[in-house]
Amino acid sequence: MSSKSTNKSNCSSSSSGSKQNARVVAQTPIDAKLHVDFEESKRLFDYSTSIDFKISSSTSNVPSSTVSAYLQKIERGSLVQPFGCLIAVDEQNFTVIAYSENAPEMLDLAPHAVPSMEQQEALTFGSDVRTLFKSPGATALQKAANFGEVNLLNPILVHCKTSGKPFYAILHRIDAGLVIDLEPVNPADVPVTAAGALKSYKLAAKAISRLQSLPSGNISLLCDVLVKEVSDLTGYDRVMVYKFHEDEHGEVIAESRRPDLEPYLGLHYPATDIPQASRFLFMKNKVRMICDCSTQPVKVIQDKGLAQPLSLCGSTLRSPHGCHAQYMANMGAIASLVMSVTINEDDDATDSEQDKGRKLWGLVVCHHTSPRFVPFPLRYACEFLIQVFGVQINKEVELAAQMREKHILRTQTVLCDMLLRDSPVGIVTKSPNVMDLVKCDGAALYYGQKHWLLGITPTEAQIRDIAEWLLEYHSASTGLSTDSLMEVGYPGASVLGEAVCGMVAVRITAKDFLFWFRSHTAKEIKWGGAKHDPGDKDDGRKMHPRSSFKAFLEVVKWRSLPWEDVEMDAIHSLQLILKGSLQDEIADDSKAIVNVPSVDDRIQRVDELRIVTNEMVRLIETAAVPIFAVDSSGNINGWNTKAAELTGLTVEQAIGMPFADLVEEDSIDIVKNLLSLALEGIEERGIEIKLKTFGCQEKDGPIILVVNACCSRDLRENVVGICFVGQDLTGQKMVTNKYNRIQGDYVGIMRSPSALIPPIFVTDELGRCLEWNDAMQKLSGIKREEVIDRMLLGEVFTVDNFGCRVKDHDTLTKLRILFNGITAGEDADKLLFGFFDRQSKFVEALLSANRRTDAEGRIIGVLCFLHIASPELQYALQVQRMSEQAAASSLNKLAYIRQELRKPLKGIKLMQDLMGASDLGREQGQLLRTSVLCQEQITKIVDDTDIESIEECYMEMNSGEFNLGEALEAVLKQVMVMSQERQVEVIHELPAEVSSMYLYGDNLRLQQVLSDFLTNALLFTPAFEESSVAFRVIPRKERIGTKIHIVYLEFRITHPAPGIPEDLVQEMFHHSQGVSREGLGLYISQKLVKIMNGTVQYLREAERSSFIIFVEFPLAHHLGHH
Repeated sequence: MSSKSTNKSNCSSSSSGSKQNARVVAQTPIDAKLHVDFEESKRLFDYSTSIDFKISSSTSNVPSSTVSAYLQKIERGSLVQPFGCLIAVDEQNFTVIAYSENAPEMLDLAPHAVPSMEQQEALTFGSDVRTLFKSPGATALQKAANFGEVNLLNPILVHCKTSGKPFYAILHRIDAGLVIDLEPVNPADVPVTAAGALKSYKLAAKAISRLQSLPSGNISLLCDVLVKEVSDLTGYDRVMVYKFHEDEHGEVIAESRRPDLEPYLGLHYPATDIPQASRFLFMKNKVRMICDCSTQPVKVIQDKGLAQPLSLCGSTLRSPHGCHAQYMANMGAIASLVMSVTINEDDDATDSEQDKGRKLWGLVVCHHTSPRFVPFPLRYACEFLIQVFGVQINKEVELAAQMREKHILRTQTVLCDMLLRDSPVGIVTKSPNVMDLVKCDGAALYYGQKHWLLGITPTEAQIRDIAEWLLEYHSASTGLSTDSLMEVGYPGASVLGEAVCGMVAVRITAKDFLFWFRSHTAKEIKWGGAKHDPGDKDDGRKMHPRSSFKAFLEVVKWRSLPWEDVEMDAIHSLQLILKGSLQDEIADDSKAIVNVPSVDDRIQRVDELRIVTNEMVRLIETAAVPIFAVDSSGNINGWNTKAAELTGLTVEQAIGMPFADLVEEDSIDIVKNLLSLALEGIEERGIEIKLKTFGCQEKDGPIILVVNACCSRDLRENVVGICFVGQDLTGQKMVTNKYNRIQGDYVGIMRSPSALIPPIFVTDELGRCLEWNDAMQKLSGIKREEVIDRMLLGEVFTVDNFGCRVKDHDTLTKLRILFNGITAGEDADKLLFGFFDRQSKFVEALLSANRRTDAEGRIIGVLCFLHIASPELQYALQVQRMSEQAAASSLNKLAYIRQELRKPLKGIKLMQDLMGASDLGREQGQLLRTSVLCQEQITKIVDDTDIESIEECYMEMNSGEFNLGEALEAVLKQVMVMSQERQVEVIHELPAEVSSMYLYGDNLRLQQVLSDFLTNALLFTPAFEESSVAFRVIPRKERIGTKIHIVYLEFRITHPAPGIPEDLVQEMFHHSQGVSREGLGLYISQKLVKIMNGTVQYLREAERSSFIIFVEFPLAHHLGHH
């Protein structure tokens, strides 16, 4: 800590936010300079300056251009890790604006069936990224782009269109558009999507439950448990909790490691080890994984139209910069996983909880000595776990903040007590004294060439020397505060040694001072960054000054604990009270005559005394605590603003009233005893009394105060009055009383046998069962005594035969997640819940869980109600189950029909194979080929068991080469019998090129939809002379790149008016209950066309109507296959 003068402007409390900003501004140029020095291999790199407190003075030498370039490189480095690939798109039209160089190869954009296709041509700037993936994934990406918080939908499971290889697409927005990080999915793992996020929560549920079962007030235990749970969850060799201190340096406060690894627990690291820019990125991207720091990063190439390099702040693939990669390698850490722990900003300027910002409290750092990849669902589970840990840490920080607030209140009371002493000697000779004001090892008053010493202090001669040094070198300020007298340049600091390192000195007259002293920080600090000897030669970029990573010991011998803002405010307030009230005593020891001040001097000093007196009166009147005084007769002669505000009795009304008339009846004897003792000089402390309220305050009841009595004396030390300094406990007492009343009502409700009370059970914060009411006993068949003090999950509700048996482990996991969320302060939805009672009867209920809190608002458990269905609802549920059973029976019958259909289909296939093996003519061969296509089509339809995948458009389409002419011939043959029966001719117009056109796609699905649309057109065509249905195809080719051609096909099926009924057309596009057989067929066909990236229209004209079907396929003929 550098020195600072204790004047009014800089002694007042500054918010932690502004301090943080100042540190960021000061540290960032240092980070930039170190980064540049590391990059420039020819220069000698001296890392030791990074932990030098004087470095801040050199930041002005770092050009702003250097800082800007450094920040640009960190945020927009255009490099990603090779374990995945990146594509950035324009959010409006999904056109590619940037991609990593490994994307074409990783996405298998060269289809195996088309080996001559060039990889780069399928992924170019301006191409639609949706064409790279199969239809379900492309549709999911489209939906995600329309969602406000796109990250909530991560991960999105997509499959390469060519190879079918699965990837997790992890999306986030940037200024230029949408960034898609693609991470390969291990085929052995069960893929999950955002809808399956519960799996991730399940992974972390045990760890979360363990964390939330820990007692509050022990951060060390909390961190120790966390590193063990993260280690079990992820399997990394080393897991650490890394906490940031106020001065931005870091400390490892918990560690779980492989036994053969060097321990890092207790090590401290310079602030520059984790640069401010990196900390900013940790706030943006809460989980950061580096799979292998030794691999070569992959470049991101982007459209030249972009104004600046792509921001990779939120990318899961962002590559580590060279300095960090070297740092990891030299530690022996090849892979890492870092998770940020954030808490609420404790900025006093923030008025509401919602407005509070977040700040980085620390990191959970995982290291591994070999390359390691953690799939996204497991990282998601870790992020969830760390969020819960952050909530716990935040509670601990808030608890500390509450303790500080109580300290401020006590300090105000101490100050008011001091006002009534004979200044300044009373503040060091009586109790309380100045050492009670702030935490210190010693204090001293230097006044009128005399000394009063308390605790550990310099000698009287040394105090005089310090006072003279202050007057000579700090005369312009009103004092000095420092945690190192050595650093502020006091010449005698080395003589004072470790006993006196830190000091606050405030001037109370022109030449007199009040001092507080602190000894050295009694702990040893290990720094992770090695002290660099300027004589050593670095091996350019290969050698890093932290490469040895052997901690050296730096014992803080010349530094004390820093002085906190709260403490400086208290000191400053005391200085204001004393300043100016003390007269300089000028005495000449060599003469017997005392210099008598002149009349002008006396008038000036009276004026000064009057000003100080007024200031003291003002401080008392405006104090945040009630202060009042009584004379020796027991009548009120002092009544401050806070006392008037609390009681509703104004100062004018209170003055002169007997004190006994202002207190409640049950406090009269207490007050009389208090006054009696005070008049004898005995000052009682911490006495509880009740003051009456008046006027509009009267309805609120009495005010409860805890008061300290302080005697006022005249010049002869006679007690002439008593002053009371109070603390208002009314609100606290009301809450306590209300809580006690509620607790009584609660016990009464819980033990009531009334049939109106629902089944209720209660747990404590550890999950132990505290209550099991009468209704719950009747419902479960288990007595209260059997479950009390047992773990609710695992001993009461179990998957075994004891207790209330649930169906499976998933039910327990859902309950655990529900209870963990509630104890973490979250609101919970109702949960459909079931268990078997003691007679093995299954009980279904709706579980409502609510948090239980104590008088201070702390969460101490969970209160659960079970909503049991009424007989009517149970009957409805029974009917629903019967319906479900009937549906299941229908499915079984359908499965039987499918099985029976497959038998003749196998016979047909055998005959086709035999015919194919014989010598057939050209026309016979074509007929056989048409027969085979029809047989394959019906086999595929029979195998369609997942209709939902068609309705939701995520069915996988087959991709194979087929002849379009043969497929259309099969479609026409399927409707010929119906055409003859209805006497409606089918006229087809097929261009000559169609018969020889080979496409790439799913020909059987194309046959299915075209035959369905053609059948419906025939079905609703009236039979009359020359009645006909026209079937026409219009192909159009388009070239993409140099070798790829896409064929756009337009099919028109036209039939005479009136056409298909309107309600059937509606059923084709909108599924509804009671849909007709034809409507369902049209709906399925329309969905299949959509999966093929096509569209269906039904155009109704005056004399005719038409189905218009648009689809597109890659042209296989131009790829060298035919």
